[in-house]
Amino acid sequence: MISEIAKNIAPSSTLAISAKAKELRGKGIPILGFGVGEPDFNTPEYINEAAKNAIENGFTKYTAAAGILPLREAIAKKLNEENKVSYTPEQIVVNSGAKHSLFNAFMAVLNPGDEVIIPAPYWLSYTEMVKIVGAVPKVVRPSKQNGYKLQADELKNAITTKTKAIIINSPSNPTGLVYSKEELKQLADIAISKDLWIISDEIYEYLVYEGTEHVCIASLSDEIYNHTIVINGFSKGFAMTGWRVGYTASPLEVAKAMSNIQSHAVSHPSSISQKAAEAALTGDRTSIHNMIAEFAKRRDYMYNGLCEIPGLDVLKPYGAFYCLVDVSGLYGKSYEGTIINNEATLAKLLLDVAEMAVVPCEDFGIPNCIRLSYAVGIDVIETGIARLKKLVSNLQ
Repeated sequence: MISEIAKNIAPSSTLAISAKAKELRGKGIPILGFGVGEPDFNTPEYINEAAKNAIENGFTKYTAAAGILPLREAIAKKLNEENKVSYTPEQIVVNSGAKHSLFNAFMAVLNPGDEVIIPAPYWLSYTEMVKIVGAVPKVVRPSKQNGYKLQADELKNAITTKTKAIIINSPSNPTGLVYSKEELKQLADIAISKDLWIISDEIYEYLVYEGTEHVCIASLSDEIYNHTIVINGFSKGFAMTGWRVGYTASPLEVAKAMSNIQSHAVSHPSSISQKAAEAALTGDRTSIHNMIAEFAKRRDYMYNGLCEIPGLDVLKPYGAFYCLVDVSGLYGKSYEGTIINNEATLAKLLLDVAEMAVVPCEDFGIPNCIRLSYAVGIDVIETGIARLKKLVSNLQ
């Protein structure tokens, strides 16, 4: 017997696709992986050295539940200098990855039956996390004409007496959209007028292109600051996915609640990973800047290549490392008797025939689309686009 909560939680399709691709590679099939959102760069050496030093110096014991003070101080300094928003170390809680940060935030402010507004497309774990804590995900589907960015009137229409929070993800997974300061202010003002929490997922903040500016929503006013829980971490911008270090910045009462929850759930994040994260923020970031510059080149190469394939409608990304592609223009076509009638069928054909793994996006709240990550080498992108173009050209 398992719980009703467990029965109602969908597995992660992105991790499932990644696992399938690895399985096929293990059998000698040269699968190109465009699925999971993970930088293909190694963690910078100065960060690795900090972790090695922590081990050698015996920094392998329990730490404070909210994280070590030097790391929380470094995060507070980073937020003040880079994001123009002031937090004390006591308002920072370090978690085992940004996914864990989100979960702690939901646990701290949501009650069973509360509604959480989630604009689609969305990262697929949002809805499942909300359900795990007993709250209700309320998906809102902004129009494609507005780049899938939530508009003020759409937010107003979605709010009910049960609404407790709204999730904003900028830069976004899977769209690569980035909200401007004005767009964020409009949404935040509505949230404040209805006394809602803003859960701001900013994990991709460093991955922005063409001079696009990332704006921390909590920096826009004191009122917004007091209604916002900022979610961030080290996985994407510092190529530290496996280290599992995320953090929250929030009003003190919420931070204390999250720290208390964490103390009972996992005690604290890895002591060694915390030392690595501290080094990430305080060391030389040249390698990080080089990684971001390479992502910008890959973005251009993938976007331009996909745009040349008939039947695909590609949304230009300005952040993160994904291209969202509407494939409905291929519906009704077939390949050796297999009719393409949804994005999942196309994704399976791409895996079986073109030997490339992409993510069908129904679980992201946007049917008819697939997501391709450009956190892979240019050579992989070039080969993948050629395989995709060949498959499409052979459709009947």
